[in-house]
Amino acid sequence: MELTTVWFILIAVLWIGYFTLEGFDFGVGILLPVLGRTESERRVLINTIGPVWDGNEVWLLVAGGATFAAFPEWYATLFSGFYLPLLLILVALIARGVAFEYRAKRDDERWRAAWDKAIFFGSLLPAVLWGVAFANILRGVPIDAHKEYVGGFFNLLNPYALLGGVMTLLLFTAHGAMFVSLKTDGDIRHRARVLAGGTGLAAAAAAVAFLGWTQVSTGNLGSAFLFVAAAVSLLAGLVAIQRHREGWGFLGTFAAIALGVAGLFVALFPDVMPTSLADGVSLTTTSAAATHYTLGIMTVVAVIFTPLVLAYQAWTYWVFRKRISVHHIPVLAAPGTTR
Repeated sequence: MELTTVWFILIAVLWIGYFTLEGFDFGVGILLPVLGRTESERRVLINTIGPVWDGNEVWLLVAGGATFAAFPEWYATLFSGFYLPLLLILVALIARGVAFEYRAKRDDERWRAAWDKAIFFGSLLPAVLWGVAFANILRGVPIDAHKEYVGGFFNLLNPYALLGGVMTLLLFTAHGAMFVSLKTDGDIRHRARVLAGGTGLAAAAAAVAFLGWTQVSTGNLGSAFLFVAAAVSLLAGLVAIQRHREGWGFLGTFAAIALGVAGLFVALFPDVMPTSLADGVSLTTTSAAATHYTLGIMTVVAVIFTPLVLAYQAWTYWVFRKRISVHHIPVLAAPGTTR
């Protein structure tokens, strides 16, 4: 197997890791105003992802860095053509990260409410825009013979891409509800379980529509198999959550996202950014790749350090594996009083 293909697969794995892990982070943030009826419940929700959200974002940083090093033409065209949506995603992620750190710095309801809105919108925008971005990559964008993006921002807001954004929003929301039901106890757990079933059905409908459209347009036998497996996994997760098996329910949405993203990359291969212009040039794993020497050095580094990163993140999840509830949250002292 050529190194260009190996690195295409590795980048696909990085995006799968990002969407499966950061996906439930986004879902929890989106559900914060829905499930968090009291300050204690909102703190429970934030605490479920508090130890892991920043580690989950590492997958995005590594995916971007790997794309830059392994496929510089892909990176350059992607970031020049998708500059505004990627900037919006970056700003949203920054605001969300700051909100996690700052909402507890002052004992003031308006202060916390403002940062809660930052968490909500900082989760909502990326959940939608990642779907829009990846749908456009699959559909093809205006890339001319000089490998330059010649479209505008509104070229990206087509029906197929918007459906992709709706699908990722609903999938991540259902994934987040599954995670909350798995990580919490008490009333919030039961409400999350009910919400997981409802949002999961909506996500299933959107996923079938989007993946079916993708298969008809650009798919192949390999992507068809993965899309069917993703649908089965999602339905199995919904059945599990109805039977109060939160662990299996979360595994179902996890597998559905992983298999769906894998299918999208299989449908895309060997292109990395197809063109929608008749006289344009599509970027492929060969034409967009770095030199063989660069890919060889990167492969050695990846073989050494990837297992270490995976082991550390697995250890983090193991340490913070227990359920939490409102009785684990210390009561805040009222202003002007002492505890």
